[in-house]
Amino acid sequence: MKIAALVSGGVDSSVVVHLLKEQGYTPDIFYIRIGMEDEEGYIDCPAEEDIEITQWIAKKYGCRFEEVNLHKEYWDNVVSYTIESVRKGLTPNPDVMCNKLIKFGAFEDKRGHDYDRIATGHYARTELITHHSSLITFLATAVDPIKDQTDFLSQLEYKQIRKLMFPIGGMMKSEVREIAHAAHLPSADRKDSQGICFLGKINYNDFIKRYLGEREGKIVELETGKVLGTHKGYWFHTIGQRKGLFLSGGPWFVVRKDIEENVLYVSQGYDPDAAHGHKMTLMGFRLLSGYWPEENLPACGGNPEIQEKSTGFIDFAEREIKFKIRHTPEFHPGVLRPLPDGLVEIESADRIQGIAAGQYATIYDKDAHLVVASGMII
Repeated sequence: MKIAALVSGGVDSSVVVHLLKEQGYTPDIFYIRIGMEDEEGYIDCPAEEDIEITQWIAKKYGCRFEEVNLHKEYWDNVVSYTIESVRKGLTPNPDVMCNKLIKFGAFEDKRGHDYDRIATGHYARTELITHHSSLITFLATAVDPIKDQTDFLSQLEYKQIRKLMFPIGGMMKSEVREIAHAAHLPSADRKDSQGICFLGKINYNDFIKRYLGEREGKIVELETGKVLGTHKGYWFHTIGQRKGLFLSGGPWFVVRKDIEENVLYVSQGYDPDAAHGHKMTLMGFRLLSGYWPEENLPACGGNPEIQEKSTGFIDFAEREIKFKIRHTPEFHPGVLRPLPDGLVEIESADRIQGIAAGQYATIYDKDAHLVVASGMII
């Protein structure tokens, strides 16, 4: 079996190579260089140390190493998506798009199509479930609830999911570091990466300002209509945000944005009711594997090949679920129900803070084990 291992130089992907070698595989190692490039200049992730470590790993385990440059693809897909989403007043998720369109999209088109499996250091798992005579691959949550990254993978297509290997998905982070120390890997004590890679060391607001500029607008108290101050553009703020408003007598939370008038509405106090909600509507709802895992009857026919095209709305009855709308260890219980025009609604049993248009909701089975579906909040 030919395996491509995507290695970043961090401890997780380094241990993936170690584990594959222990299992008798010698993967080809790929380092994906993304960064950001446009007509006005160039900002690159601080990649040289990452590449050196990745090359060291390849040499230690006798693996072929290749660097794949996906700068242009990253700009055309992920960076542009981020800018346009912010311009529309939405809350983007570049990490979700990077996984779908770059790591398992552009890489597959450029190099991954030559391989049977693609192994990564994501904290996730896959699970085979039988539907009649067909084995269907489902994305499943990791053993480590703190590190679980299935929400970042919830926009993948079925043809991407069924090629993936997650060798550390069944481990706790502490176990991964123990293996790295025992194997004397140079990444054993490296800190986990944080933030959006294409920014490098550039401040996020500075990046947004570069492309969207500044435009002064009012900050208004939602309950009273009182003008409390000014801001430099709604695109610098997200629903649920409390930092960066520079208002006295807080904390204040952004609870609404008027895109046309460039007005921010805020509410005072700790976790005010105005900052929470129980319901959200999703568009673009789809089942990742084309099936509800607890059903024996297929939703899209009995042939697994059909699942690769299973991205349309599939009718269903109301059902109990768990879900997330941001990257946290907690799952929220709720009810999923269909609405007209291909939309769906989640009604949460919990009060959810900071529900914002543009976020992706990841929908799990009621045991929070299998990733069933996803959709974008509108």
